[in-house]
Amino acid sequence: MIKTITKAIDFFYVGPIRRLMPQQTFRYAACGGGNLVLNWLLYGLLYDVVLGFDFLHLAGGIYISRHIAALAITFPITLSTGYLLQSRISFAGSPLGDRVSSVRYLVTTLGSLIINYVCLKIMVEWWLLYAPLAQVLTSLITIVYSYLLQKFWTFRGA
Repeated sequence: MIKTITKAIDFFYVGPIRRLMPQQTFRYAACGGGNLVLNWLLYGLLYDVVLGFDFLHLAGGIYISRHIAALAITFPITLSTGYLLQSRISFAGSPLGDRVSSVRYLVTTLGSLIINYVCLKIMVEWWLLYAPLAQVLTSLITIVYSYLLQKFWTFRGA
């Protein structure tokens, strides 16, 4: 399946795109973009359709808002798909083993999660933006952070 996805991505790596960016960056953008769209779709579906509450009361007097619950549910899904796509397609040449790169990917992604959480809290609760729109804007912020850390630390040497 990885070979099929790689061939499909590389099919679009033509002409002007070749002159604009290296193949690895293109693959990263394609894999990350696909995973990002998956995240947006899951988040929007959970927020608008599945989660029918504004605040959920958890044990111990803890409350969780719908936009944070949607984030908590989508995170492990897109963490898994993102790692598989990035490690097997974008940075397939990394000399680091799966154990090292998976731990580094988790640390990098936890940083993205913290950025995501803080931005959602600010945009939704302070600026009163519609949560799925805030999620899209937040994702744009984390893309640069994620790419730089994945290229130069998580999958260093690829």
